[in-house]
Amino acid sequence: MTTTTPAVPAPHVATLRVAAVPVPALHVPADAQHGVTIYARRLAEQLGVAGVASPEAGDGALHVHFTDRLWASDPADAAAVFEAVAASRRVTVTLHDLPQPSDGERNLPRRADCYRRVVGAAAGVVCNSTHEAALLRRFVDEAVVATVIPLPVERTRRTAAPADLDPAADPDGSSIAILGFVYPGKGHEPAVRAAADLGTRHGGLRVEALGRPSAGHEGDVAQLERLAAELEVGFEVTGYLDDEAFLERCRRASVPVIAHEHVSASGSLASWLDAGRRPIVVRSAYMAEMAALHPGALMLVDREDLAGAISRALERPGSTWLDDSASLGPDLAATAESYRRFWAEHLA
Repeated sequence: MTTTTPAVPAPHVATLRVAAVPVPALHVPADAQHGVTIYARRLAEQLGVAGVASPEAGDGALHVHFTDRLWASDPADAAAVFEAVAASRRVTVTLHDLPQPSDGERNLPRRADCYRRVVGAAAGVVCNSTHEAALLRRFVDEAVVATVIPLPVERTRRTAAPADLDPAADPDGSSIAILGFVYPGKGHEPAVRAAADLGTRHGGLRVEALGRPSAGHEGDVAQLERLAAELEVGFEVTGYLDDEAFLERCRRASVPVIAHEHVSASGSLASWLDAGRRPIVVRSAYMAEMAALHPGALMLVDREDLAGAISRALERPGSTWLDDSASLGPDLAATAESYRRFWAEHLA
């Protein structure tokens, strides 16, 4: 299947609303705490559609957000579920967590075959970045050109540090925070090691994981706790936080960090920016793309300079907050309009 890629609206550029384009039924996955589910639900709300819990129910056109781990425990089973849905109705799909070498020798071909089957059954395909679209062509199907619709970044929060918020005054010491699920390669271990390296210089450094372990990775939390104890670094896994608590912790963290080793797209970046923070981000193809999309909104650093970047941020806490020069977007409304254009092309 071959699709066409429309231009992605630039940040802050008004776009013409697509008139009289029917919005398909929108599937919202069952795991209410998963970032993909949260995004799917927010998009449905923006479009004025009540998301459907079961993709198998109903008829007519349907749009789903697909990552194999949310559809089944086995990639082949996830593909089979999608194919069964697509056999009875026109289904478009936003792909998440694209297959890549970090999946390993066993899982990469299994996941690639799963996504190949999904793409083959879909009436249209969306990726959240050009980096992911490149992964799709490289590891799944070189003939597919997906429509790229970046993850939205809201501009609703205050973009300056509140006057009464002084992270240095925190009685528990300064914190390095990482958002989202805990799993290997997410960056928690490098953050703990960086905190240990900087402890004598800054004192009292701790690492906060603002989220819960990914399913099946509870043991990785125990390993991180042992490493932190060995290196005499404070370490906390908060578990799931509701929106209000999550925003508060994002704004109270001393140093926001994104240090994924194998990132393909990141809701963490949008969450940091939404909280008014300018995170330290370890360089990757995806994050370089995001730095170009959001000039001035993130501090891109090489992996070997993570500890140095954290140290500089602790010395200049204002650098971890967005200022008026930072460029954000597209917001959720612009993202919704991009989806209307996509459906106009693929479901007409």
